Amino acid sequence: MLNTTDELVLYYGHDPMCSFCWAFRPTWTEIKLALAKHTPPLKIISLLGGLAPDSDEPMPDAIRQKVSDAWHYIEKRIPGTQFNFDFWTTQQPRRSTYPACRAVYATRMLAPEREDDMTMAIQQAYYLNAQNPSNDDTLIQCAKSISLDETLFTDTYLGSQCSDGFIQEMQFARSIGISSFPSLVLARGNQRFNIPIDYNSAANVLERIKQAVELV
Repeated sequence: MLNTTDELVLYYGHDPMCSFCWAFRPTWTEIKLALAKHTPPLKIISLLGGLAPDSDEPMPDAIRQKVSDAWHYIEKRIPGTQFNFDFWTTQQPRRSTYPACRAVYATRMLAPEREDDMTMAIQQAYYLNAQNPSNDDTLIQCAKSISLDETLFTDTYLGSQCSDGFIQEMQFARSIGISSFPSLVLARGNQRFNIPIDYNSAANVLERIKQAVELV
């Protein structure tokens, strides 16, 4: 999935358990549809960022409050974004997003065309259905919901090739300046331009991409 040529590429850095990525999804979908009509077509590569490493420890109260507050903030500032706050009373949150990232990576390994479906399934399970995507059983259920074979997915998701590949992808994302999510970086060879995110306007982001394309 990584680009090593002088081809023009738009990298999208995200994490399936990033609430701001969930809020950006409708605008990002609109952007992708518009870019599909770009001449020549602009290649888009999604990069999994990995907000928080594996952990079995309960999320500290201070972080629980911070994330919950972020959900409230997003609902007010980005119209149409919804969260199910039952998550905070029915689940035991952990500050661990690597499992969800590996689940998306495993899906890409098995069925690249279903990668975004898996991201969406995880986001819906987390933000709408108050399920915990830090747990393997939730992620396996998400895989089943998009018609992946449960055994094959589980073996791939838990395998070293998936784990190593995700770590390499995360490191590459860091190397091109992706450290927050969502992020957009337009690149050609060694030239890179960070594209500012506008959660409420695809047109604004598309204009910024157009301006960056003219510079590379």
